Amino acid sequence: MRKVRAVLASAVMVLGVSMTIGATPATAAAQLSGVFKDYSECQRVGNLGVAQGWWDDYSCVWESRYRYYFLYA
Repeated sequence: MRKVRAVLASAVMVLGVSMTIGATPATAAAQLSGVFKDYSECQRVGNLGVAQGWWDDYSCVWESRYRYYFLYA
């Protein structure tokens, strides 16, 4: 039991360090602003957001595992 606990503790520490190293600073991270079935709808809302001043730039990213476009701004 002591060996299992030691291995689990090591795994948790490695996972925590790897998540900290891979984290993106909050200022550079894009925020999820919408989820769309059609690329054209994602583009329309992205352009609307730029025109309204909600964000400066956006990107529509296809996620095949979900089968949706994600709008990041």
